[in-house]
Amino acid sequence: MEKGARILIVEDDMIIAANISLQLGNLGYEVTGIVTRGEEAITHTKENAPDILLLDINLKGNLNGIQTAKAIQQFKDIPVIYLTANTDEVTFASAKETKPKAFITKPFNKLNLQRTIELVADQLVEKEEAVKTELSDMEVLGDRVFIRHNGKMEKLLLEDILYIEADRNYCTVVTKNRNLVLSCTLKTMLERLPNASFIRVHRSYVVNISKLDVIADGHLEINRKVIPLGKSHKEFLFKRIQTI
Repeated sequence: MEKGARILIVEDDMIIAANISLQLGNLGYEVTGIVTRGEEAITHTKENAPDILLLDINLKGNLNGIQTAKAIQQFKDIPVIYLTANTDEVTFASAKETKPKAFITKPFNKLNLQRTIELVADQLVEKEEAVKTELSDMEVLGDRVFIRHNGKMEKLLLEDILYIEADRNYCTVVTKNRNLVLSCTLKTMLERLPNASFIRVHRSYVVNISKLDVIADGHLEINRKVIPLGKSHKEFLFKRIQTI
């Protein structure tokens, strides 16, 4: 990944964009494209799935760079590196909301660009390796899941899982009889479990829909455990329940 990262350049100054593209190519990176408008960046990202977004904050058109990043982050988890000649506090505070990996101030030099891209590419590699490790700790087979616990893979029937609670990079799988702790993110857990049975209801909780005992305005209950119901997840939960 480090030398093979695929990068989209979003810059409305074509001279600057061409210079960046040339430098990235010389460093061994693949430039998936150069676009000048936020709308074009959104379409390109959907169609080409770049690994890194190199994005000018002060884009012309209907969407500036920050608005473009927010729109893309709605459908893709992608690291953002901002290019900017504007470093005022208001712009910086707004850009921080998108959690960028770095800022490169114009005019920039080749070494600054190289080091910034290398750092972000290294983080991508580390993230991929972490995901591979997480996936090796859990294997879903039909109606059951095998979870690594105390050095061995233990079987759990999916129907026995009540809910999953996350604490940073650890997840606790809760059943009536026992709890199993995994070194795994909640996002990874949810991606492996069948969508028909499990749903995220809070940033820290995934529940087995069939195990719900109480559904209240701001919380759920499973086996007397009170689980918070996030506002952003409430509507989706109700839609899912109506289809069951």
